[in-house]
This record gives sequence, C-alpha cells and structure tokens, in this order.
Amino acid sequence: MNHYHSIAIDGPSGAGKSTMARALAQEMGYLYVDTGAIYRTVGLAVYRRGADPTDPVAVEQVLGQVDITMGYGKDGTQRMYLDGEDVSKAIREHIMSRYASQVAALPPVRAFLLEKQRHLAENHNVIMDGRDIGTVVLPQADVKIFLTADPKARAQRRYLELLERGQQADLEQILADVVERDRQDMERPIAPLKKAEDAQVVDTTGKDLEESRKVLRETIAKALGQEEEA
Repeated sequence: MNHYHSIAIDGPSGAGKSTMARALAQEMGYLYVDTGAIYRTVGLAVYRRGADPTDPVAVEQVLGQVDITMGYGKDGTQRMYLDGEDVSKAIREHIMSRYASQVAALPPVRAFLLEKQRHLAENHNVIMDGRDIGTVVLPQADVKIFLTADPKARAQRRYLELLERGQQADLEQILADVVERDRQDMERPIAPLKKAEDAQVVDTTGKDLEESRKVLRETIAKALGQEEEA
C-alpha cells in the first residue's frame, strides 16, 4: 500500500503560504492544495447570491445550490470553478478575504470541505495550506509548518499584490483588515487558527520571497529526512 507524504502549512493571511507552497509543490512533484481558495469560492458563491456569510442555514442552502470544483492548469496552478466558471481571479478580490473568513467559521462549510481535503491527501503526495491543516484536516501530516509574519509585513505584501493586479488598494485599510481577520480566525469556535503542538514555526518577517522559500524548503527537507531515517 502506498504511503503518500503530506505537508501541512498553516498560518495567518498574507504570510506567503500559497505562493511558497505552490512553488515548493512544483519543485517536489507534489500536488498543491490551496484550501483558502476553496473557502474563497464558497464565499464568492454566498456573496453573489446576497446571502449572509455568518448565517449557517443560509450558507448551507447556497452550498446545496452550487457546484464547486477544483482543477489544475498545465503549470500545476490550482484553478477554482463555480458552476463551471473559472473564478480563480474573482476570488482574489480583497472583499473575498472577509467572506472566506466568515464562511470558514461555519460548521456546514467545514464539514462540506473536510472530506474532500482528506481524500486528496490519501491519494497524492500533497502540500496543503490553510488555517487548520495541521490541527484538524491532516493531524497526522508528515511535516507541519506554522508560517507567519508581522501584520505590517503581511499587509504590505497584500497591498503590493493588489497593485500588481491593477486593483485599487489602501495600505491602512488592508492592515486593519489583516488584524481583524487574524482576530476572527483565532477566535472562531470551529477550527480556529492556531499552531499545532508539533509544528515548526517559520517567520518570514523581513525576508523576501526567495529567502523565505529557502528557509521553508530546508525545514521541510530536514523533517522528511529525519522521518525517512527513523
């Protein structure tokens, strides 16, 4: 029976999880699973239907009416589809951060996605990033990383990212949103953002993308090497 390796990368919004996990998955030949993109797609579905993202009954009704699927481009990039429409760009609008955080706190949404996420890890070598991968989704992951950075550093990265996409952005508002999302994610009763007891902390404050990726790659390689030698 095949044993597939799973790498869980958790951390707050804007820490660089998706960017670095995607690059490392491609380098290592693993399947990359951006769980945040899945929650953003649920948030987009709720937003488009004018439903209250904090109302579990309303959101569960939306889940029963839509088709949310995931695919991969030729370059290995994860693509999200809502009722057959590629919404990979639409879910990156800044407002979707708030919607994703709100719907992710609801039990029906967590239950809807949990089995899908675990199924991927049971059938592939995966790098999966999110808020509760190491604590809830894949508690038996081979490697657990808690990737973080100072809120100001994360807000600055998000600000530059939005500008690069041609979107309007206000740095002070983004910082306020980052701090508020951290609060929501850490205080929610269902699968809150927190470091798994056996996770290794990687802080990217003050590091550029390549420096951060190097530290993350070395941390993962060491952890897998130790596991394989045991």
